[in-house]
Amino acid sequence: MKRIVEIVPARPGWYARWRLAREDTRCYPVSLWALLEAADGTGREVIGVDCAGQWPGDGGTDAEFVRYLFKTPDSGPPEDAEPMPEVRRARPVVPTP
Repeated sequence: MKRIVEIVPARPGWYARWRLAREDTRCYPVSLWALLEAADGTGREVIGVDCAGQWPGDGGTDAEFVRYLFKTPDSGPPEDAEPMPEVRRARPVVPTP
């Protein structure tokens, strides 16, 4: 069992790449980085949690973690990036006189 020691938000440009099938990969933006420590305190590791809630070692997905990658935000997302859902903004409420 591991425990979370610290969590920090990920900067834009970090992606986690997952293999869905032999020639099929998908990248998801990393939302946060977590510092994990072994229960006995002997080792630590940093993992990224992507926007879909996946992380290496999760076991909750059929995909295989490949690697993290960084692309400068101005260079656009990786070719295999999963499209992000459109964020809809609520219309402002205008008070009636």
